[in-house]
Amino acid sequence: MERTFIILKPDAVQRGLIGEILARFERRGLKFAAMKMVHVDEELARAHYAVHEGRPFFDGLITYITSSPVVALVVEGTDAIAVVRKTVGATKPAEAEPGTIRADFGLEIGRNLVHASDGPDTAAGEIALWFGEDLIAWDRNVDAWIFE
Repeated sequence: MERTFIILKPDAVQRGLIGEILARFERRGLKFAAMKMVHVDEELARAHYAVHEGRPFFDGLITYITSSPVVALVVEGTDAIAVVRKTVGATKPAEAEPGTIRADFGLEIGRNLVHASDGPDTAAGEIALWFGEDLIAWDRNVDAWIFE
């Protein structure tokens, strides 16, 4: 099973969309391996967005992600990274396909509700940064009806 990392950003939390967004991942058949609500401090924010340091929007990212609690989670499943990214939709909500989280709930790139890892190396690094080894391995009774 592939694992990936997701953040429900401050706008998703403040708008009361946590349950709706989590339900979309769960209905796809993805399994939660870790989840926590956290108020991101500046150190974690800078580590998470380090690849963007020096870009004009970096300070705004830090201010935004530390402005309100977020929900960080790890999901697993077949092709989890691709499935999550397809479910989330394009970074710019106006370009996201109908039915995706960003198309259904977003208007602006700076308030696009969700972060999702873009590849296996990124997912592994983000999972380690946010959760370390604190993941839960468990079997669901329905897994046989989801995974071949």
